[in-house]
Amino acid sequence: MIRRTLGQIAVMIRHSSLDAGHEGLPVTGVSTDTRSIGPGSLFIPLIGPRFNGHDYVREAIERGAAASLWNRGEADPPEGVPLLYVEDTLAALQELAAVYRRQLRVKVVGITGSNGKTSTKDMLASLLGTTYITQKTQGNLNNHIGVPLTLLQLDEDTEMAVVEMGMSGLGEIESLSRLAQPDAAIITSVSEVHLGDLRSRDKIAQAKAEILQGLKPGGLFVYNADNPRLTGLLEEHALSGFRSTSFGEEAHHPWHLTSCSETIDGTSFTLSDPWCPRLHLSMLGRHQAVNALGAIAVARYFGIPYDRIQAGLRQVEATGMRQERITIGRLTVLNDAYKSNPTSLRAALQTLYTLGQGRRTAAVLGEMAELGEEAAELHREIGRELDAGRIELLLTLGPMAALIAQEAESRFPPGSVVHCRHPEEAIARLESLTEADVLVLVKGSRSLRMERIVEALQQEVRLC
Repeated sequence: MIRRTLGQIAVMIRHSSLDAGHEGLPVTGVSTDTRSIGPGSLFIPLIGPRFNGHDYVREAIERGAAASLWNRGEADPPEGVPLLYVEDTLAALQELAAVYRRQLRVKVVGITGSNGKTSTKDMLASLLGTTYITQKTQGNLNNHIGVPLTLLQLDEDTEMAVVEMGMSGLGEIESLSRLAQPDAAIITSVSEVHLGDLRSRDKIAQAKAEILQGLKPGGLFVYNADNPRLTGLLEEHALSGFRSTSFGEEAHHPWHLTSCSETIDGTSFTLSDPWCPRLHLSMLGRHQAVNALGAIAVARYFGIPYDRIQAGLRQVEATGMRQERITIGRLTVLNDAYKSNPTSLRAALQTLYTLGQGRRTAAVLGEMAELGEEAAELHREIGRELDAGRIELLLTLGPMAALIAQEAESRFPPGSVVHCRHPEEAIARLESLTEADVLVLVKGSRSLRMERIVEALQQEVRLC
């Protein structure tokens, strides 16, 4: 993490001012939350619609912070606290991160996409970590606050950083990319997930392509070319000034699968490079093997041999609630509760179908958020597509998910489709299955916190 004196940080943040006598104060790391203050850190008080971090500056110092930023427009700065005065604390955080990134010799890989960016981040960090000192975005710190915090967490000796970039509107990815200045960039996918914000798939593709704005000249751009909106947009950009390559399901992509098999222990596959042996990925699903292609392309660019790529894929430390396999009694649960949208839900269902061959299966599907005006029809489409021959019990949760149940009900046996008004209803239905050998998919948008269903089942089994 960043280690500088407060005087050095004042130089890094333009137009800042510091009271005399504090220039030599050592600072180790930064924090925007008093709950995560580390000894000697710099507290950065941000202002939101329902909070003002300046109210917690003294608490931050009491918890071990060495100093704090302070907006010049805020009244009553606390006395006796080392303060660095700035015009805007958020802008100062971003500027500090940008300057610190330029001071490091680290190679940065930026990753964005509607689906798959977190899994690809985890895979690539594992691959690069076989050869280089590597750090990655922790959790979901991928926005205008999370990306600068990720950069400021990098150690001086870090050789590779894998930085995830998310967005909710146009211009955000460009800002993050210019901040991180990636040496390589990946677009994992473009799908309906942002329709509620951007209203059109073309604008979603445009937003993801903004990652090119910060890509260093001569760097590598890797993208999933299965989406014609993205490839059409990129053709208009006339990709130049850097290297580019594509991956995906289709055989004409430079990086594509030539075979793929799935078991409950992971996914094995071969790819288009004849020099590559059969690989085994510890994550579940063909879609994860496709995501792995983007990570492998970047790993090869940075000189990682295939034997180390094999080792890295076998030991991926995946971020939780992305088809996380959990055993509860005799149930096997695919906990995919982090988010849901039509593309990711179809991929998760395909994994359920494949792994559920020859065994009982159930699906607990929550509604999909942020789909805008198309939300109702997109939920109905999922209901019409569900395979009644491969799902024994279907439970839905959330108002929009009721449309999934309505469309599916006529094709499923009586009583096998239930719309639950509350999580407790779904939990009660599943508790009756904990002594049976059943594969269960749990998936829904973040707002539903579907992981509570998994946690309740775990608790129930522990009490038995």
